[in-house]
Amino acid sequence: MIIGYILLSWLPGLRDSFIGELLGKCVEPYLKPFRRFIPSIGGVIDISPIVALFALQFVARGLIFILQPIL
Repeated sequence: MIIGYILLSWLPGLRDSFIGELLGKCVEPYLKPFRRFIPSIGGVIDISPIVALFALQFVARGLIFILQPIL
C-alpha cells in the first residue's frame, strides 16, 4: 500500500481519485509520526514514506525472526 501511495505522489492528479483517497486514508495515519520528525528536503522532496517503509520492513523481519522458532 505504501509503495502505491508513493507512486501516486508522482502523479498528483491521481491522488484526488477514488484509489488515491482510499490509499491516503489507509497510509496517512502511519506516515504522520514520521513526517513529524523527518523534514522534507528543500520543502519539496518528502523522504518520510521511504523511512516508514524501512521501519515497517524492519519490524516485520524482527517479528518473523522472533516467531519462527514457535512455528
